[in-house]
Amino acid sequence: MCKCLNISRSTYYYEASVKPDESDLEGKIAKIFHDNHDVYGTRKIKEELKKIECIVSRRKIGRIIKKLGLVSKYTVAQFKPHKQKCNKEPAKNELNRKFNGQAPYSVVVSDLTYVRVNYKWMRQLLRSLKRSLDRL
Repeated sequence: MCKCLNISRSTYYYEASVKPDESDLEGKIAKIFHDNHDVYGTRKIKEELKKIECIVSRRKIGRIIKKLGLVSKYTVAQFKPHKQKCNKEPAKNELNRKFNGQAPYSVVVSDLTYVRVNYKWMRQLLRSLKRSLDRL
């Protein structure tokens, strides 16, 4: 019959696989995520699903989490260095930068320190050095 129709046998026997409906699983994953204060990741969600006898891979859970837009509260932004040239950054002249003919240790300068404030990295001079210099 396939020869008469000029089609391959694999085409004749091919059955389109229907993807299973994942809406029930998506609901379970979202419920587990929200019931645990938005902190569970794929590993803990998988353990919770195992307790209710639902076996799913971590990769599938991860795809569903990404599809639903669920983000854990513990996801922390990493520090990203700024691409500005050295000594070309705008900085306040807090020491008035008068470095001519002074006694040793009358002015102490330090590197910049990056501190997290409100989920953003802020560049700060070490305040303790400035306070100690003000006392001199």
